Amino acid sequence: MRISIIGAGRVATHLAIALFQKDICIHSIYSQTLTNAQRLAKQVQAQPIQALKQLELVDILIIAVSDAQIDHVARQLAENQYQGLTVHTSGSTSLNVLCQYQLRAGVFYPLQTFSLNQKIDWLQTPIFLEASHSSDLSQLHQLADQLSNKIYHYDSQQRLSLHLAAVFACNFSNYCYDIAQQLLQNQQVDPDLLLPLIQGTANKLKQQTAYENQTGPAMRHDDNILQLHQQELQHYAEWLKIYQLMSDAIRHRHK
Repeated sequence: MRISIIGAGRVATHLAIALFQKDICIHSIYSQTLTNAQRLAKQVQAQPIQALKQLELVDILIIAVSDAQIDHVARQLAENQYQGLTVHTSGSTSLNVLCQYQLRAGVFYPLQTFSLNQKIDWLQTPIFLEASHSSDLSQLHQLADQLSNKIYHYDSQQRLSLHLAAVFACNFSNYCYDIAQQLLQNQQVDPDLLLPLIQGTANKLKQQTAYENQTGPAMRHDDNILQLHQQELQHYAEWLKIYQLMSDAIRHRHK
């Protein structure tokens, strides 16, 4: 199986390296910035290219760019009359973004947070697949099977709801960690003291639902503590608003 990748960012880099380590041929890497394509291509023994019209036909062409760029890339591929199976890696973007240009369309979405300096446990990373043809879906499954033990066939609406849920569970929670770290650093308290609490909260989800695990002053309707916390946040308008919104939502959920 030969793979080419459009993009050289975090998702493209992790995916290209992971596939290359499984002895899958990475044929070419395209990026608008040639030096980025060259950097990634060197790591996976691929050909760096600087124009989409240079793409040769491969088994699977993976579009790993920002969601806003997928439509633009798909249009260019259609203009160049690319005929191969073309997939994107987005959680929220519909399959139709590719189908509308009469491309052989698919989705290869790994549910994971990607940072360039962090290793990914691909075996435990769920991969969600979708394709306009059953034969293409089988080919994507074959590729995903090289990486993960958790492969699912979800449609675009299911994938959108999953990505939205991931934003709450990962992106928003990480921003809350950021707030927590800043609050402690402002008082010269070691933020690492929170790590056992954070890990313990995540571990509890293996036994019970988040609803069952909820604790804290808002759930207990402890108005004295809620007011004390809000006084501490009076000089941080955005954080105060977040605290109030989330406390109100928890209180409503646990009436």
